[in-house]
Amino acid sequence: EHRTPWERKGGTTFYFVNDLNDALRRARETAGSKDIRISGGADILQQYLSEGLVDEGIIHLSPVLLGKGVRLFKNMNGDKVSFAVEEVRNSSAVTHLFCKVNNSQKKEGNRI
Repeated sequence: EHRTPWERKGGTTFYFVNDLNDALRRARETAGSKDIRISGGADILQQYLSEGLVDEGIIHLSPVLLGKGVRLFKNMNGDKVSFAVEEVRNSSAVTHLFCKVNNSQKKEGNRI
């Protein structure tokens, strides 16, 4: 199933792609030398982390219960992937954790 791209004011367009490698290829083509950001929830992030493709990330924590969901690090191997918090920014509504990813599975030249 393919969705139509979502064009936003200011020039940002979101493309919806189901294949991990195809999404990464398209993102690299579009971004050139710029950073690539992943959105899509825990399942998507776990796939990229498991492949050793993530260098850093921002985790946004908010004390709001939204019901059931997927644990962000449920399927991750702590022997292969760990996080070092480098900066914390917070307000009364949210805390942002800026992290470096330490991953023994990192693939040089393929990271995002």
